[in-house]
Amino acid sequence: MEHFFKYLNLGKIINSQPQNIGFRVILLVPSIVLLSVASLHLLSSYSSSSPWLMSYINSISFGKKCDIFRGEWVYDPNRLPFYTNFTCPEIFDQQNCMKFGRPDSDFLKWRWKPAGCELPPFDALRFLELVNGKSMAFVGDSVARNQMQSLLCLLATVEYPADVSQTTSARFKRWLYTTHNFTLASFWSPYLIKSTETTKPNGTTKSLTNLYLDEAHTNWTSQIEAFDFVIISAGRWFFGPKMFYEKGHVVGCHFCMRKDTKNLTMFYGYKRAFRTAFEALLGLESFKGEVILRTLSPAHFENGEWNKGGECKRTEPVSRAEMKVNWGDWEMYKSQIEVVRGVEREGKKRGLKIRVLDVTEAMAVRPDGHPNHFGHWP
Repeated sequence: MEHFFKYLNLGKIINSQPQNIGFRVILLVPSIVLLSVASLHLLSSYSSSSPWLMSYINSISFGKKCDIFRGEWVYDPNRLPFYTNFTCPEIFDQQNCMKFGRPDSDFLKWRWKPAGCELPPFDALRFLELVNGKSMAFVGDSVARNQMQSLLCLLATVEYPADVSQTTSARFKRWLYTTHNFTLASFWSPYLIKSTETTKPNGTTKSLTNLYLDEAHTNWTSQIEAFDFVIISAGRWFFGPKMFYEKGHVVGCHFCMRKDTKNLTMFYGYKRAFRTAFEALLGLESFKGEVILRTLSPAHFENGEWNKGGECKRTEPVSRAEMKVNWGDWEMYKSQIEVVRGVEREGKKRGLKIRVLDVTEAMAVRPDGHPNHFGHWP
């Protein structure tokens, strides 16, 4: 399996220790590509059941070596967006850069061209036919939610689903496309595992999070068993002070500033969280779905962190030579790949497919996709 960091000698690694960058929202403008790629993942399972699927596969021009995760962004001045902030109501204000004054729009006119092949444009109707009678869940933080929202926006050109959420919380949404009996859901779980915040006597929250590394969070594991496709991801929430628990006991921490507690670094907790999430899915007896890990989308702030004067002012993709990858993001990406390699064999024993949606390279060169200060907090 080829991976993004073979190209790092062409770019730049920012060799700095990870800081507490807090919570931020990333707008995944290129998520159309991710969903096209996800569609290709499904083809191998269902192509024989539908004649048009074979035609769709044949429309993809494969070379001798086609790696859909490696390629480049190609500018198309005549390209029309699949949706806008006017046509899709699912774009939150904090992501809605066009609504709040972003002056440029060329960032919408780039298409992903994989090395060695051509991807056809995303086809909403065919996607719905492909997932007819199926269900798909996104589990993770705001980036996972953004990906789900983007899919909603893409499919809205064909059908708008009924909201069948089991709660009023925007963090746990469930949609049903009645015409195709397709269920789409998102589960908010930024750590994938159980977490609690420590509090001061007056009830205010300290900046220290307790992570229970061997306990997958029940806010998603209790509802995930019936889903056919589960896309998991996590990232930025792991920065900052953390206390790590295993079997109910403190085993170490990250940036907790306590002399009596071993510093295990954030990557220890990050890796364990993904491992626990996979183990939880593999341990569900009735779960027969496919698990897809979406790799990290790197940070794009320049001239400082998000809360220290950093900005995302780029208006077009950067080249690999210009690409900057934070040291912490690099380590997180490697942790994700390492975990997947470790659980693939276990998945095969259970008859489960574990896949990687390796978008890190494609996202690393798209700093123009961030809403920057044009987003608006409620």
